[in-house]
Amino acid sequence: MTIAAVEAVDIGKAYGGVAALTKASFTASAGEVHALVGENGAGKSTLIKIMGGRVRPDTGEIRIGGQAVSLAGPQAAHQLGAWTVFQELTLLPWMTVAENLLLRQEPRAFGLIDRKATLRDADALLARFGVMHIDPRALVEDISLAERQTVEIVRAVSHAPKILFLDEPTSSLVEREVEWLFGQIRRLREQGCCIVFTSHRWAEIRSIADRITIFRGGQDVGTFTDIDEDEAVRLMTGRRVEALYPAMSPAPDDAPVMMEARALSGPNLRQVSFALRRGEVLGVGGLAGHGHRELFRTVFGDAHASGGTLSVQGKEKRFRSPRAAIASGIALVPEDRKSEGLLLRMSVRDNASLAILKRLTRFGILKPQEERRAAQHVVDSLRVRTAGIGLAVGALSGGNQQKVLLGRWLETECQILLLYDVTRGVDVATKHEIYELVVALARDGHAILFYSSDAEELAHLCHRVLVMREGVVAAELRAPGVTAEDIVSAAVRDHRAA
Repeated sequence: MTIAAVEAVDIGKAYGGVAALTKASFTASAGEVHALVGENGAGKSTLIKIMGGRVRPDTGEIRIGGQAVSLAGPQAAHQLGAWTVFQELTLLPWMTVAENLLLRQEPRAFGLIDRKATLRDADALLARFGVMHIDPRALVEDISLAERQTVEIVRAVSHAPKILFLDEPTSSLVEREVEWLFGQIRRLREQGCCIVFTSHRWAEIRSIADRITIFRGGQDVGTFTDIDEDEAVRLMTGRRVEALYPAMSPAPDDAPVMMEARALSGPNLRQVSFALRRGEVLGVGGLAGHGHRELFRTVFGDAHASGGTLSVQGKEKRFRSPRAAIASGIALVPEDRKSEGLLLRMSVRDNASLAILKRLTRFGILKPQEERRAAQHVVDSLRVRTAGIGLAVGALSGGNQQKVLLGRWLETECQILLLYDVTRGVDVATKHEIYELVVALARDGHAILFYSSDAEELAHLCHRVLVMREGVVAAELRAPGVTAEDIVSAAVRDHRAA
């Protein structure tokens, strides 16, 4: 009988009285790609953390190579040949890419770290895995989320793991980068590595996974070699796939302009112009690294424009900080909710009320009853699943964390919402809830600038889509009738020929 590479046996784990896992089990073999799927909150990430040594289970057993193991931390897992790319990236932002890649393995000379050799070795490592576009000298805090994810994957894969756990590894990657990752996964599988990964993208799961274990409510409900999406969603949620995208209201072509950019220029931005109207969802799409992130940061005052103008409700603005943008009724939900949006160790109450503290204080003293009321309103109105507003927000699932972040800004009564990849790493049921919220906000008169790495989202949710390429608007596509194929085609076509 073949001994399993890794087994989880009746794993149980609770946070603050809420069960994340209840007798969860699965088995994966050497040379197998095994997918764990389920809604946010089903327990997948918690199980990955336990198997990677980051979290201790309350009950149950982890076995590696047929032997029960007690993992005191990630280092203990590494010694057994098990490496993990966690959903919360572990790179140190104040260090360079090279320093992160070779952390604790830096080449030394006379007892000191050899900086030149570190750069040389990191450059060779990136080249070995076909990642030539990332500068090993760059600080991690200065590279994009997709690049950080890629560096994290390279670091794990470079150790030739026997077992590789990947928690939502594609959530911040675009198609080209996903293809690169899947190439690495196939190579490792051929070498006998066991790969366990989670994803909410069904097409990816079907294309790469040998077997699929489905989780619901903290328990495994079955392992399959062949299952269609409709049946998988029924097992995950208890219902069949419904219409994912709600009906949009007509394009508000005659509505007042809430925000207008004219020839906006800056880092990776060249002469970007657009007008965003009240009640409109204006999409922004295209290949990663072509100015989307910089556009959102510039509009929100987190980066300074070198040219052009930005007007809000007819008044020209020059935001020197996000505080100034917020004061003008603008809110940003960033791409990385864990490092840029939420304070994970603080409570749901603290995070939900963070943007309205001035309103909740009297003579500089916080009014706790008002704070609790505001936080509870966020939880109730957005259907946040939590044991209570006192629970650390980091203990919530990804989808519920995103709801808290959205709810925080809605409490400010902002009129302009900048939503940057808000459904990244979110399950199908929570995506549907977020889509409904976006549509409802537009109908209520909010103006929404909506970036997504998923072309289907842009095609179904937006009144117009701006496709960016090399820092300029390469195409503007209007609903109805826009397809994901139209968006992708405009993104890859040379904008000079558009």
